[in-house]
Amino acid sequence: MSQDLLRSLVWMDYRLAVLFTVIFPLILLIWAFVQQSEAIQRLLVIYWRVSSLLAITVYLMMGGLPLSFIASFLARILIPIGLWFWVDLNEEIHEQSASKLKLSFTAWRWAVSIYSVLGAIATIPFLQCAFSQANFASPFCQVWLEAPLGLKDAIHAGYKPGFLGFLGIVGLIIYVLYFGYFILVRLAKQGRSAVEQ
Repeated sequence: MSQDLLRSLVWMDYRLAVLFTVIFPLILLIWAFVQQSEAIQRLLVIYWRVSSLLAITVYLMMGGLPLSFIASFLARILIPIGLWFWVDLNEEIHEQSASKLKLSFTAWRWAVSIYSVLGAIATIPFLQCAFSQANFASPFCQVWLEAPLGLKDAIHAGYKPGFLGFLGIVGLIIYVLYFGYFILVRLAKQGRSAVEQ
């Protein structure tokens, strides 16, 4: 694959990510809040917690850290799991009467799940960027850093990449600790119920 084609595909992926993982779920969360749809609100709050790994990934990429490729891959796997895991929320949403909100939410949930799974599959070849400094420095891997570095120049122009990478590492540590707590404590206690018992 040519570098120009790869760059076009990577930038298309970033644009789709902004649309599917930021804009649509933000609109849906506001809409669910206005419509007082508690099940959709709860699932979207869970989505934002899970998908925060994408924001952490961007900061890791701004810092030029190879670990960002693993974080990106894991985020794409965790998003659909987080959206479909909860038995009680799935039942509540399924039992809701037909509405534009329910239809829009269901369409988005399927779309972002398919996008995430296909994205995870597509990024498998780029996992090598995380395990070798030579690979990470290659144009094959560096193309993924262009958009985060552009974002850095737009919103963090005065900060050094090392500091932004540090913020990404801190965010990742907090995320891993929270995820570990969820797996070891909450999951054992609550199972697949999103409502604390």
